[in-house]
Amino acid sequence: MRTASGGPIGDGTAAAVLFDVDGVLLDTADAHGRVWRAWARERGLDPEAVWQATQGRRRADILRSLAPERDPVGEHRALDRLMAAEEPGIRAFAGAAGLLRALPPGRWAVVTSSRAGPTAARLARTGLIVPEVRVCAEDVSEGKPSPEGCLTAAARLGVDPRRCLVVEDAPAGVAAGLAAGCTVYAVASTHSPDELRGAHGCFGSLREAAGAVLRAVGGACAR
Repeated sequence: MRTASGGPIGDGTAAAVLFDVDGVLLDTADAHGRVWRAWARERGLDPEAVWQATQGRRRADILRSLAPERDPVGEHRALDRLMAAEEPGIRAFAGAAGLLRALPPGRWAVVTSSRAGPTAARLARTGLIVPEVRVCAEDVSEGKPSPEGCLTAAARLGVDPRRCLVVEDAPAGVAAGLAAGCTVYAVASTHSPDELRGAHGCFGSLREAAGAVLRAVGGACAR
């Protein structure tokens, strides 16, 4: 397991932290996997190929890629119905709540491929702080691996992207953070460390990453 040994950002020098949500703060991989595989089977598509194609991407981009001939409104409704059954089982990762509470207010945001409404609702329902700055699927013209989400979040926080620490779990998210000029820490919750090798550091879990994240912003250790 690789751990961060000091990327471009040193201890106490990060102006802000930009968290992905699914796979970083919230344990949603199994739920999303069941939803997309069920959707694929209903449409005669390869469930595993579809699941792999969804990683770290916005739903709208996935639908344009995998089902361009279908009505996107109807497909969103079908996916919403499937996802509704999964919502009660979604939980925050161990250590997520403590880490967010320990971060200085106004020094962090979320950058996610999920939509705004479900993102805020899931954070609140799982006991996590809902930050003022949330860059969601509707807020960008291009999803990850485009750097647009990270750049938008940095601008809303009023900080230089080069002084931002991005925490991601998927290759597309790592690529987005790097393209934005940020330091990137990866959490190997949904992908292997080899798939995340472009990151400046890789941790086995968010709990393992918490200390390094707090040191980067000069915060106290999470409890």
